[in-house]
Amino acid sequence: MLEIIEPSETPAGPVGPTEWMDVAACVGHSDLFFAPFAERPEARVRREAAARMICSNCVGLSSCQEYARSNRELGFWGGESESERAEAGFPPTTPIIGRKRVAEQRARDAMANAS
Repeated sequence: MLEIIEPSETPAGPVGPTEWMDVAACVGHSDLFFAPFAERPEARVRREAAARMICSNCVGLSSCQEYARSNRELGFWGGESESERAEAGFPPTTPIIGRKRVAEQRARDAMANAS
């Protein structure tokens, strides 16, 4: 028999402070930080490289990284991709890492060989 679980009356919010989001360098650039549907691995490598450049000059980098790790976020946060966070022990709540990691490495290798 299935047990019906009632939703909590108070939804859980993000873990940790979020005020850094107001001054983050990525404001207005969400297209670089979240993958579009059916993104090709080569496009992901290019998109994440552009996101990494924005992150490298951001005053909220460490807060963003901590937030993404604590909340098991999807997307590119705090200078890290989903697979990089997973390798650091903070996998996203959605298991999408496996084959994507292999495809990303193949795309990086192909781009490096093409340069």
